[in-house]
Amino acid sequence: MENTISTSKAAKLLGVTVKTLQRWEREKRLIPIARTHTNRRLYTVSQIRAFIGLKQTGGKESIRVVAYCRVSSNAQKPDLTHQRRVLEKFIIAKGLANVEFIEEIGGGLNFKRKKFLLLMEEIGRREIKTLILAHRDRLTRFGFEWFEHFAKSNGCEVLVLNQERLSPEQEMVEDLMTIVHCFSSRLYGLRNYRKKLNEALKQEVQCS
Repeated sequence: MENTISTSKAAKLLGVTVKTLQRWEREKRLIPIARTHTNRRLYTVSQIRAFIGLKQTGGKESIRVVAYCRVSSNAQKPDLTHQRRVLEKFIIAKGLANVEFIEEIGGGLNFKRKKFLLLMEEIGRREIKTLILAHRDRLTRFGFEWFEHFAKSNGCEVLVLNQERLSPEQEMVEDLMTIVHCFSSRLYGLRNYRKKLNEALKQEVQCS
């Protein structure tokens, strides 16, 4: 029987993370050849090579290039048009072809944007080869590093122009106001909770 390798070694050979291998098993894309008595996954080098071959010849290799544009409100539609034009010039300069454009209106703190979620799902399925952004906050206002890591773990390169003029200041002000409002509401709730707790404690003392 061929010698087996650990999950970490298999992930290194494939250029993915251990979590990606675990997901592939759940999706029945790459199932371990065996498991240890402690239930650790085991693979073989020939199995990994066969999987890589299947990915390369079975039409699974991602070829799509996507340019994602976003603004926060309908009032900023001119900014959306300008953002796309800048990306189009960049794409032509890079000599890229068949680039798909995704345009979305929604806040950078909203992780439930429909097109954004669909984009993340497609990246997770390794369907997108390259993602192009005018500025990192066009994808998300905070946590960009995590999304970039997620994309790279799924074979997607992220190209960011990082042009500050394509990151509207008004959006940042609105997002900051949202954060302030959120924390203010939480503080108000804590004050009410503390007040009720103190009242309950006083009643308890009086009754005892």
